Amino acid sequence: MRDRKAPAESAAPPASPAEALVAPDLIPDSQAPCLAKIEAILAAGSIEELWQRHVEIMADFGFDRLLYGFKNFLQEPSVDNLDDFLVLSNHPKSYLDGYIRDGLYRHAPMLHWASRNVGATSWRRAQERHARGEMTEGERRVIEFNRRHGVIAGYTISFLDNVLTRSRGAIALCARAGLDMDDVDAIWAQYGRQIMLINSITHMRVCLMPQPTPQSDLTPRQRETLEGVGAGKTAQQIARQMGVSRATVEKHLRLAREALGVQTTAQAVLMASFKNQIYVMPA
Repeated sequence: MRDRKAPAESAAPPASPAEALVAPDLIPDSQAPCLAKIEAILAAGSIEELWQRHVEIMADFGFDRLLYGFKNFLQEPSVDNLDDFLVLSNHPKSYLDGYIRDGLYRHAPMLHWASRNVGATSWRRAQERHARGEMTEGERRVIEFNRRHGVIAGYTISFLDNVLTRSRGAIALCARAGLDMDDVDAIWAQYGRQIMLINSITHMRVCLMPQPTPQSDLTPRQRETLEGVGAGKTAQQIARQMGVSRATVEKHLRLAREALGVQTTAQAVLMASFKNQIYVMPA
């Protein structure tokens, strides 16, 4: 008797006509709620709105307290001084006062990791070093302080500087109360790519949005004078363009330098450009 060949399995028909027209590995919108979260991030019109949406989105993944820092550097990068950092957080004031104002962040093991690495890492790394007795006295103080404030489990992301070359950005994602590192690592194993993508897009949006200056926001006149300097115009040319005196232009430049916390007009133009305070479309 001749062996009968098993009938060839037929490919499953596409679920919809559209699926037959695109690459087979694309995910239908109904299976990608991550897209709605990304759309919300992209639709934000200010850093404040962007941050609020990001906080809400991360809470959906189990991370209900966030601490984000970003800085453009005129000189060599350093995290020893956070004065010029843009810091965003929804941690309570009692935590931020101790961690940032009192300088504990300088000894934070995960911040040290973020300053030297790119990508994401579990806080299990710090917990294991602490258990092995490998931490400095300062690092142990940070761990104890965090435990008192319920900052137990989470992940830290250090962002690749692919938007601005002289910049540094990182975010600490703290899991809600009741979750331990096993829970958080399980969340990351399943949703880590989505979390990384959403955080990276949020970071890139922050990089491109107008950021507050150390003293105050620039006025429209200060922006106009700095843009004129950046375009290579003299104070007299800027004065004619604005319809004011040269002395008024010099006053606007002085106030702009003070607002940006720099000493020279060239530094002011560079800092304002870094912070997206000039050459931006009006809201």
